Amino acid sequence: MNRRNSLFVAMLCIANGAMAQSVEDGLKDLYYGKYQTAKQNLEKAITAKPTDDRAYYYLGIAELGLENKDAAAAAFSKGLTAVPNSPLLTAGLGRIDLLNGKSAEAKQKFEAASTATEGRDGDVARAIADANSEIIGGDRGYALSTMEKLLNNEGRKKKQMYTATAADYIELGDAYRFLGGENGGKAISTYEKALELEPNNAEAVMKQGLVNYNAKLLKQAVEDWAKATNMDANYAPAYFELYQFYITQRKEQFSLPHAAQYLQKYVEVGDPSDKAKNEYYLAAIAFYQKDYDAAITKAKSLMASANEVYKGKLTLLAADAHLQKGDSLSAKALMDEHVKTTGEDKLSSNDLKLLSAIYGKLKTSDSATQAGYKDLAGKYLERYAETDTAKDAESFRNVAEAFKDMRNYAKAAKWYGKAVEVKENPGAVSDHFYKGFYEYYAGNYAASDSSWTAFTAKYPEQVTGFYWHGMANAALDQLAKEGRAKAPFEKYVSLVKPEDEAKNKRFLTNAYTYLMLYYYNLDDKTNMQPYMDKLLAFDPNNDTVRQVKENLASTEKAASAAATKAAASKGTK
Repeated sequence: MNRRNSLFVAMLCIANGAMAQSVEDGLKDLYYGKYQTAKQNLEKAITAKPTDDRAYYYLGIAELGLENKDAAAAAFSKGLTAVPNSPLLTAGLGRIDLLNGKSAEAKQKFEAASTATEGRDGDVARAIADANSEIIGGDRGYALSTMEKLLNNEGRKKKQMYTATAADYIELGDAYRFLGGENGGKAISTYEKALELEPNNAEAVMKQGLVNYNAKLLKQAVEDWAKATNMDANYAPAYFELYQFYITQRKEQFSLPHAAQYLQKYVEVGDPSDKAKNEYYLAAIAFYQKDYDAAITKAKSLMASANEVYKGKLTLLAADAHLQKGDSLSAKALMDEHVKTTGEDKLSSNDLKLLSAIYGKLKTSDSATQAGYKDLAGKYLERYAETDTAKDAESFRNVAEAFKDMRNYAKAAKWYGKAVEVKENPGAVSDHFYKGFYEYYAGNYAASDSSWTAFTAKYPEQVTGFYWHGMANAALDQLAKEGRAKAPFEKYVSLVKPEDEAKNKRFLTNAYTYLMLYYYNLDDKTNMQPYMDKLLAFDPNNDTVRQVKENLASTEKAASAAATKAAASKGTK
């Protein structure tokens, strides 16, 4: 090879080296969830071509993946300085506005970006749709209309036709998925269109799993995520979904061994450049494997060099490990410092949940301090419940059960009530039952009466509902003079089968006692006697029956004495 050809090959190698740091490489890194590597490659792409607005935009997205919102905003702003009026970067800043809760400002930027491109630029349309689908406060309907406008070629000339990509169909599917409800089927079909263009697109299959998970089709969701990993063994996001599935504390999902298994796999195929995240997850794996000492040691060793995001995560991990070991005081010490550094008003939902658990476990012989711990446990739990984004029946039920364990029955009833209000709640019967039950034990008898009135009307086959309806009314009529509990107790008694009387003895005793006293107060011995007999059949020495008999005998004796005296008085005249 002569010198000239050698120089030409060298120039090609240099050119190819520069191309290796292209925006497309960054996009591939983002696809695999490798945000740190994507950041590095996109920064190199910007160095090679400082006027490429796509490089700045996707650099901002990589920063968001690394939880660096301020750095993302800086990337978008810097890009606009290099590429003034870029619709894509304008959409990026709209995303930042949404994250900051400024929905009106965000919409203004999205509209400007869409108008500038006539809604026909794929990167811009996806940027607008993705922000509005993914971020709380976004306009999901606007996300859908943005993608539909992009893909609509009706009435357009051949040169104006837009050629859809797999990424477009995935974004359209996301818009349907976040709209929820009947749109789930449309989302699945749209992801299928993406797979027709790219048969090995693991993202489309992974997102089909998300649709199935949202539809409570858990088995299908897990199968989809496993299928995505089989299609592409390096597709880390699918392993992460499997980890998230098994770490979720629901009885049909929770499995620490499976969570640890998939988290380990996620770390193995994840971003080798993102050392902070990888080290954090390795500490988490030790936690899930119940090696709490190793988790604490690793977490504490990483805290000094960690950024604020991971310092917070590592603190929670170490504090939770101490709590699981039974050392709630060490857990409290770590979290107290975390609260001091972060600020009470900036605590995350995970912070609040752990603080509630810690204060719920603390024990002291000082009654005032113990009462303070219990109060804080309840306050942190309430704050967690209010900020938690998972507004489903099971989440509400978990909060209710936590309050029940604290013996805060009024709060338990409140959160069971919230679960009752959730549509498509397969556990609605028991949630409604416990709402009335804990209202009763909290002493909220009027509220309990209302709950049981609704419960017995809706679920008349639930026999014990009538019993507790009677108990709530009996508490409001403790002397059994108004007859408030008469109807529900009579209904309960009529529904208990003779063969079930023995196992319902305690409940029947309460119902019989109220009904006996009600008729006693009316001086209706005919209707009183059957209930007295039933009580004596359960317990021949029943104390309430004894007192009633004594009172009746005393009344009869007094009446007889009065009659004798009246007769004697009449005879002397």
